[in-house]
Amino acid sequence: MSRKAPKQRLDHLLIQLGLANSPAQALGLIMTGQVLVEDRPMFKPGEAVPESAAIRLKNSTKSRQWASRGGDKLVAGLDLFQIDPQGMVGLDIGASTGGFTDLLLQRGAAKIYAVDVGHGQLAWRLVQDARVINLERTNARELSPQLIPEPIDILVSDVSFISLSKALPAPLSLLKPGGLGVVLVKPQFEAPRAAVATGGVVLDLAVQQQCVARIAHWLTAQGCRVVGHTPSPIKGPKGNQEYLLHFSKPA
Repeated sequence: MSRKAPKQRLDHLLIQLGLANSPAQALGLIMTGQVLVEDRPMFKPGEAVPESAAIRLKNSTKSRQWASRGGDKLVAGLDLFQIDPQGMVGLDIGASTGGFTDLLLQRGAAKIYAVDVGHGQLAWRLVQDARVINLERTNARELSPQLIPEPIDILVSDVSFISLSKALPAPLSLLKPGGLGVVLVKPQFEAPRAAVATGGVVLDLAVQQQCVARIAHWLTAQGCRVVGHTPSPIKGPKGNQEYLLHFSKPA
């Protein structure tokens, strides 16, 4: 018997898809009939909707291009740093619903190892995609060649509640010489606790830049070459400014 595609609340899906920026905005869009699911309006924010459903806003042909708004973050880095993942084997740390994974596949990646400590989050169509190795319930700090038995061409990461310096040592060891990395630096999880305002937001630009510099220094200490960084075009759920940092592993 085949599994049914998992479902989520409609208001939650709007935020994940990047069609709404907050629960309040999602509620407003739904209650005013602006949200179409498979081209039919839906009016209940708590309605359970398949993750694979086509969801768009009324009077707009725009639907989400990737499995989550994470794809909208990563695409800015790929384009700015002129990274073409065509034919690459990728490793996505903190894959969640699969925004980064989806983008890499749509840009031509051959295979993606999608790693997340949680489970049941990866978009159903990605679970079913033969190019995706779904390593759910897997701690990135415990990755090894036994779990990922081939060299990784490109490493991407979007993790929360942990510093990249703690999450990435094992993944970095799997990145082949000449491999590339684009990781999302989240100051709210890198800054000293005293620098994080109530609500978990880092408002001080200087602190944000210090966090990016600290991770860049750490990557350099691991033998990587930092190419550059850029602000994410989309802020975190609470308004945190995050940064995409690009690096390579010398051949």
